[in-house]
Amino acid sequence: MSIKLGYKASAEQFGPTELLDYAVLAEQAGFESVFISDHFQPWRHTGGHAPFSFAWLGALGAKTSRIVMGTSVMTPTFRYHPSIVAHCFGTLGAMFPGRVILGVGTGESLNEVPATRMEWPELKERFARLRESIDLIRRLWTEDRLTFEGEYYKTEKATIYDRPDRLVPIYIAGAGPMIAKYSGRVADGFICTSGKAMELYRDTLLPNVEAGLDAAGRPHDAIDRMIEMKVSFDTDRQKAMEDTKFWAALALSQEEKMSVEDPLEMERLADALPVERAARRWIVSNDPDEHVEKIRPYVELGFRHLVFHAPGPDQARFIKLYSEQVFPKLRKAFG
Repeated sequence: MSIKLGYKASAEQFGPTELLDYAVLAEQAGFESVFISDHFQPWRHTGGHAPFSFAWLGALGAKTSRIVMGTSVMTPTFRYHPSIVAHCFGTLGAMFPGRVILGVGTGESLNEVPATRMEWPELKERFARLRESIDLIRRLWTEDRLTFEGEYYKTEKATIYDRPDRLVPIYIAGAGPMIAKYSGRVADGFICTSGKAMELYRDTLLPNVEAGLDAAGRPHDAIDRMIEMKVSFDTDRQKAMEDTKFWAALALSQEEKMSVEDPLEMERLADALPVERAARRWIVSNDPDEHVEKIRPYVELGFRHLVFHAPGPDQARFIKLYSEQVFPKLRKAFG
């Protein structure tokens, strides 16, 4: 099976117009997909951004012709009622058939609490809400005058009037066995991020995706295995290392950042980290062959959709260098 090569549009780092220009450039350079995160607040206040992903995807679809585009990821359970998500992605799917993906997850308090003043629930409730929201979204795409009586969400004779001829694929993001198995049971794709212990992917995530597929009686090629590859590439290795500092928050442990809802506080915690720790989640090198070899274990485990997230401020430079120097080697190595 051949690999797909995508571009992560860093919504937390760039304003909407600049980010759109980079995504268009990525299509021109041969990237096959573009995914944008859906943040109400970024990981850091200073220099941070948080464009509205729904509106941005519409602009991206209008400015491009080939790439597949989607969210990686958004939360269809708190800031947005699932019916609003179904409405939005029904319209996007109708306008750009075969090019839209809805990527969802259980959410971060950083995004949901400031906008709602809600009390952030435990994972058990967040996961239950996600399952119910996916069921409701799919039913709204296929049924008319839907009266839905869920534990968390309700509709009354609801109809999505403009929707695609075929369902928009739903990808589910997860970092643990429970959500990975659920993805295998019901999702069109599974999303995770690179840079963690390889045992997590080899022993926990992908085996549970397979277990979910088996439990649902689905073929093993029924689901796209997508991973956001954290890569910092430049002809100057030291610059590639320094570029990771903007994203130092990714190096914080789950315990360090779980209850942090203020980007100023997240920024303070991240800025206190040395650059060596900030770079820990990233493949940092000025050598194209080294990038290929460090990507290789993920492909050999079964990931076939690689979405590249670069941390530096000059995304046009990254897109040019990576597409010209690394992509040919990746395609030669993996098809």
